[in-house]
Amino acid sequence: MLVKLFRIGFVTALSAAVACGPAPTPQAASPGDGSQGPADQGANGAIAGKGAETAGRGGDKGAGAPRAAGAAEGDGERALVGGAEDDNTGNGFPVRTVAPAEVGTWTGGTEADTGEGAKSPVPVTAADPSWGSPKAPVTIVAFSDLECPFCARAAGTLAELGRIYGKDQLRIVWKNFPLVFHKNARPAAETAMAVFKLKGSPWFWAYHDALFAGRLDPQVIDGSLPRGITRKFVDATLASGEIGKKLDEDIELGKKLGVTGTPAFFINGVHLSGAQPVDKFRAVIDEQIAAARKATASGTAPEKVYAVLSAQNYQKPEDRPGASPSQAEDTKTVWRVPVDGSPVRGKNTALVTLVMFTDFQCPFCVRVTPTIEQLARDYGDKLRIVYKNNPLPFHKDAEPAAELALEARAQKGEAAFWQAHDLLFAANGKLAPEDLEAIAKNLGLDVKKASDAIAKKKHKARIEQDLDLADDVQASGTPHFFINGRRLVGAQPIDKFKALIDEEITKSEALVKKGTPAAKLYDTIIKDGKAATFEKVKAIPAFTKENPTKGPANAKVTVQIFSDFECPFCKRVEPTLAELDAAFPGKIRFVWRNKPLPFHKNAMPAALAAMEAFKQKGNDAFWKMHDAFFQDQTQLDRAGIERTAAALGLDVQKVLAAIDGQTHKALIDADIKAADDASISGTPTFVINGYLISGAQPLSKFKKAVNLALKEAK
Repeated sequence: MLVKLFRIGFVTALSAAVACGPAPTPQAASPGDGSQGPADQGANGAIAGKGAETAGRGGDKGAGAPRAAGAAEGDGERALVGGAEDDNTGNGFPVRTVAPAEVGTWTGGTEADTGEGAKSPVPVTAADPSWGSPKAPVTIVAFSDLECPFCARAAGTLAELGRIYGKDQLRIVWKNFPLVFHKNARPAAETAMAVFKLKGSPWFWAYHDALFAGRLDPQVIDGSLPRGITRKFVDATLASGEIGKKLDEDIELGKKLGVTGTPAFFINGVHLSGAQPVDKFRAVIDEQIAAARKATASGTAPEKVYAVLSAQNYQKPEDRPGASPSQAEDTKTVWRVPVDGSPVRGKNTALVTLVMFTDFQCPFCVRVTPTIEQLARDYGDKLRIVYKNNPLPFHKDAEPAAELALEARAQKGEAAFWQAHDLLFAANGKLAPEDLEAIAKNLGLDVKKASDAIAKKKHKARIEQDLDLADDVQASGTPHFFINGRRLVGAQPIDKFKALIDEEITKSEALVKKGTPAAKLYDTIIKDGKAATFEKVKAIPAFTKENPTKGPANAKVTVQIFSDFECPFCKRVEPTLAELDAAFPGKIRFVWRNKPLPFHKNAMPAALAAMEAFKQKGNDAFWKMHDAFFQDQTQLDRAGIERTAAALGLDVQKVLAAIDGQTHKALIDADIKAADDASISGTPTFVINGYLISGAQPLSKFKKAVNLALKEAK
């Protein structure tokens, strides 16, 4: 696939390397620059999350659709689609010599979708450029933008996946999603689709690769056209309006599916957002290949597999973990975002407090820094600026940089922190150990102490405290701001900041006139602000001695696990639960509650077998079978269960009889009813002393719930 990328992968790798690394020299924040902010209102194209980087989570939805796969730690761009704004400053591509696209040996096959793909909730037709066979067990539908540097990074990943799996195992389908602030994205998309109409998929992908090889502009769009295709031919093809209509249809489909930025992918319907590493894709692809094999073994025709599996897997945007589609648009809600000992620039008597969650390696944080400096100059003592750490996991140098800034504060005070802050952002993403050492010397720090602080993560507690707060106030991306508690997301233009600040100055002045001390203004404003709380589930029937358990019977915290042995997200969360147990030794009792989902055909037999293991040899046998099932979910058919039972020394015939006679189905049905009564519809779902956690959430989420439960249990 992406034929030329197989031969010039190093070029794409170069563009990928700068896509989320050193940003261009900071300019005043431009509208809509960004990557992976909170979702926008897909139905109306509302601006959201512009100039912000973020990450997400996953689980299986009980109605029949697996949730998005795992924590989304990738980069991507997110903004208004189809409006009037545009910006083309510093898109992260290298400048290069323009050359016509050339198609190499085509490895993507010649088969066209016969109409089965259109039956999917993420429809695919012959009108979409594609690579690979429509009979492949896995289809990746990519919503992309030819001017987006993160899409360029993802193009290299897709090329690698094509090499790994080949056309008979993987199909890759292109959907257009040009972002409005990329002024060349739509013209490029129109031209690429004209190439597709004129010469087919091989030439589309060759032209696609040529456009992604460097910075996009009108000269590149025309100069990269394959030999034999001129602008005159392209314009004649566009004149009918069919291609423009196709682009609009792709954009509307993307909005309907909850695509708010690029790149965005649906892997047999499973949503994956951002320029994720190969392993993130492979985890989902491998699961889907196994699911496809089961489907074809059950009689599903290969050409129908995509429609069948994507219908099972697809989850509506509002049902995805962490979904809050209106969050970025909501500038009215006041959130409780305490200063809480964080670095501060400005007086505590300021009329407005601006809290910023930022990441020293985030190019959009770099880009917005001059805007924040200008605000400080314009408002003087009326504005206080508070720094909060939010180093994103895919920025490997962000956390060490945060450690250095906090160490500067520890060694030389508040002023030194802000000097470090300015130098770190001025480094423009160059934050390797030698760069940090140079900054430490520039600041006049004790360099050895600074190096030790970074190596030993001396300020980890402070950083984690900020990360927890970011989670509480749903500050899922960087840069992320709260102006007197009111949210503003991304590298927004200065006027967006000033509009909120001016409103808050007026409100604060009124409060002061009514007698609120200036030094207590901010605390007064946010004291009744919104704070994230864990949802309490409805009362559920208590577990009994017939439920497998692990941990002390007198533990203060009980974690009830509603799970499914065939659910990939249930498997994914198991290491997290082991870490949770280790973090609270002797304080947690785990209880297994069966919730085999109906579209997992082996989930019920596996549950019946595991409950028989529990009956035969108690908790120890159950958890050993539990571990074996999750270790290899391809071994959940009858033969696999038989082998596992034998390896565990169980009475195999009784295990098989328990499956055939559904011996323990009443117990399983009782757990399912308990879940249904509590409105628990998906797996994995956890009830921690009554608090609900849905999906394969990160360890920090579980620890927070356990700590809350322990506090209440005292």
